[in-house]
Amino acid sequence: MNSAVRNDYLDRLLQGQNTLPEAPSTWLRKLRMQAVERANELTVPTVRDEEWRFTDLSPLYKLPFGPAAGTGAIDAARLGSYSIPEALTRLVFVDGRYSPGLSLTAPQAGVVAANLAEASLAESHLGKLALMDDDAFVAVNTAFLGDGAFVHVSRNTKAAAPIHLVFVATQKDTAVYPRILVVAESGAECTIVEDFIGFADGPYLTDAVSEVHVGENARVAHVRVQRESQAAFHIATAAIGVARNAGYSNWTISLGARISRQNLNVAQEGEGTEFSVDGLTLIDGRQLADTHSSIDHAHPHGKSRQLHKTVVGGGAHAVFNGKILVREGAQQTDSGQQSRNLLLSDKARIDAKPQLEIFADDVKCAHGATVGQLEAEELFYLKSRGLDDAVARNLLTYAFAAEIIERIPVRSVVDKLEQYVLERTQLDQTQSKQA
Repeated sequence: MNSAVRNDYLDRLLQGQNTLPEAPSTWLRKLRMQAVERANELTVPTVRDEEWRFTDLSPLYKLPFGPAAGTGAIDAARLGSYSIPEALTRLVFVDGRYSPGLSLTAPQAGVVAANLAEASLAESHLGKLALMDDDAFVAVNTAFLGDGAFVHVSRNTKAAAPIHLVFVATQKDTAVYPRILVVAESGAECTIVEDFIGFADGPYLTDAVSEVHVGENARVAHVRVQRESQAAFHIATAAIGVARNAGYSNWTISLGARISRQNLNVAQEGEGTEFSVDGLTLIDGRQLADTHSSIDHAHPHGKSRQLHKTVVGGGAHAVFNGKILVREGAQQTDSGQQSRNLLLSDKARIDAKPQLEIFADDVKCAHGATVGQLEAEELFYLKSRGLDDAVARNLLTYAFAAEIIERIPVRSVVDKLEQYVLERTQLDQTQSKQA
């Protein structure tokens, strides 16, 4: 694919930018204009780019998606099945637009959860972590800035309940641009759950960008669940900045979409930070799910742990590229990364690439990757206890995936995801047996 074709795709996406309502503030209009200018200078990635060599987006580039025209009708009961009972605050966006009628905003002292387009506090933080310099999808998302989720937790405030951010796509042949900005000031604590849901009956594009600022001594738990339509394309970037003595925990669960890509970039902005990054990808059929993570240790006494698991059935293809960077001067860094991958069929594929780049000499770092099928000895043990082959396989597959889910700090999310995984693994085993 030549550069002219790649630029043409961005041109087609940007045509819809002219139909946006006027931004309510001067700074937002300026940021949009800068993004349009930058997007016009960039090209979209192809398999010739090292960071994208396993993920071919040419099926996406053939589809002329435009902005959604209005919002689709939502069955409240259907959406209710995704609710989080523990959450006091829920912001819902349908086809990229804020839906006050479906949202829930119970007051919490020191916590602001609002539509980004109406949040004056967002100006000093928006666009500071998710940079559009070299990323065409971030640039296009920024060019379409409008409605989005804004969460601000004041100094030394502990949010009493999870904050649920829901993004629903209902229209095929459209592109939506979810934007999330979370600011946890010094000493603050909060739990954020991002939920991407697809009800459309055909292909569409979700181009999502999240920015999370974690202040000194703050703690943020960040859960991200992607369950788009099986015909969808999902491209997402999450950029996290973590200040001195702060902690950030992330759980990324990838279940849906025809092709998905998650870029997670966690940057240390002061010494003494702690990062915990977990991921689970569960795909089958002809799905392709690509997870790229970067953990940047730039200061001393940083600690990070990462565990990413994939369960791949049918003819699906999963990609994991995890990079840990320890910069010069980041002494006494303690970092570990594991990639564990389970193939359920002979046609399933996984490309795993854990990376360590270390430029400091007083560190403790380790990484590893495993790829395999279910252990014959474990299957034999369960079958010897009276379980048939299918049930034994289901149980082992479920246990493999559930290790990640059980760490999520919201009980109702854990329960629903565990039920989904159990049902999905039963279906995968049935399809594999028939194949």
